[in-house]
Amino acid sequence: MKTPINTLFLLQSLDWKINPWVSWDTWKLSQWQVFSKIKWLQEWIMQYYKLEQETDICSLNTGRVMKTIWMNNEDYDFQIYEEMSFVIVDSKHLTDIWVKNLASKLKKLFIITTNKNHPAFLVQKEFKNIEILFYENEIDFKDMMKKLKNKYKIEKITIQSWWTLNKIFFENDLIHKISVVIAPVIIWWKDTPTLVDWEAITSLEEINKLKVLKLTWIDKLENSYLHLKYDVEGKTEISDWFEVPN
Repeated sequence: MKTPINTLFLLQSLDWKINPWVSWDTWKLSQWQVFSKIKWLQEWIMQYYKLEQETDICSLNTGRVMKTIWMNNEDYDFQIYEEMSFVIVDSKHLTDIWVKNLASKLKKLFIITTNKNHPAFLVQKEFKNIEILFYENEIDFKDMMKKLKNKYKIEKITIQSWWTLNKIFFENDLIHKISVVIAPVIIWWKDTPTLVDWEAITSLEEINKLKVLKLTWIDKLENSYLHLKYDVEGKTEISDWFEVPN
């Protein structure tokens, strides 16, 4: 395989919403903030974060997501293992404080950006464990993944990113596995995104955009939480049209 094996790992509601309260420009509340306020959920949400500690030592996320967990706060303290590496896709959300915070605790910090003035360029002079992959106009995610594997020898990545980026990864066949924890709650708000949220297909010719999954693991966690694992199958095969029997 020319890219790392990428696993999408997320916490979701039963209706597959990935963040209970959201706007396009910024997340008003993180999933943790909302779920931790619901008495039925708060005691058992740590099951998800315990599983998170068992994921790949290289994790991919976005600056938008990181901004919601207060990492731009100089006083924010977070526990990270020194052998871990982070890949962060960001052009405008991260500050020099955030970059310094993370670089001081990680083995490697990869910043993927189209912003030639990203604060990581200045911080890189102080921290030698920062690697920046700069793209002039838009990020070439296939190229990015190939470089992470071939140049930096990263074999596996856990992805915990925003739905728009997940959509791009799926389109480019860059997600190979899914590991999702289902919380026993229905969010139901129409504008709250799902794991991969985009426009609906409008013709039979677009069916090959669908991703077929193979269930490989199911575990009933405490208090009605579920942990599901899937392999993403290869290219979707289209069969001849058939009528549903009576």
